[in-house]
Amino acid sequence: MTEATLKDVAQRTLGLIDLTNLNDDCTPADIDVLCKNAVTPHGQVAAVCLYPQFVAQAVKLLKGTKIRVATVVNFPAGGEDTAAVVTETIKAVEDGADDIDLVMPYKAFVAGRRGFAEDQIKQIRAVIPEGVILKVILETGEIKDPRLIHLASEVSIAQGADFIKTSTGKVKVNATLEAAEIMLNAIRETGKENHRPVGFKPAGGVRTVEEAKAYLDMADELMGHNWVSSATFRFGASGLLNSVLAAIEGKSNNNTEAY
Repeated sequence: MTEATLKDVAQRTLGLIDLTNLNDDCTPADIDVLCKNAVTPHGQVAAVCLYPQFVAQAVKLLKGTKIRVATVVNFPAGGEDTAAVVTETIKAVEDGADDIDLVMPYKAFVAGRRGFAEDQIKQIRAVIPEGVILKVILETGEIKDPRLIHLASEVSIAQGADFIKTSTGKVKVNATLEAAEIMLNAIRETGKENHRPVGFKPAGGVRTVEEAKAYLDMADELMGHNWVSSATFRFGASGLLNSVLAAIEGKSNNNTEAY
């Protein structure tokens, strides 16, 4: 990839990033840094993504920007206490969350309890007001079976997901191009029946502009060159921003961290 092309991809990627801190030891001071880094000299990221207890802090820090505040629920295990997840979601929305990233109960789903997974997604969708985006995390590296990844995509979309997301970043295998292809095809195939846009979010392991380009190229090929925008495509990452800024500024970057 030429330097000019790398810079173009980096500039395209910047506004698609959900800049993430889901470290177990995250502190309010870390959220101050996260929100500060979300506004760069070259533009803003799409969103910050953080634990629910930091939502109100991020909303205050990002007031006056167009940066969305995303948070995670039922994270990372994808548990089965739906009532607790509903309560968690309502509180996050009350605190000002713009995006809810829900880990679907993927273990129950893989075990054949499709209806349980459908019901949980449906209940969370029901308590999310208009204008708040629901991203459903499939945890594709744990589902593994391509047929089940496709079915999980269909189920999530049918129950109201605005985005389907690959991973939590907390398991051994996170975002892969193989899972991305399955999920993008599911979005494409269900598009006519849904009558609404559904987005895609690879998360976990996308560390460099070169890696980001592979996902963008796939989305362009499968969905059309005008499909990708922050309304339909996000990268969930903690370290990708460093690579993006380095490429825009013509500097080298050895980036190693992403979620």
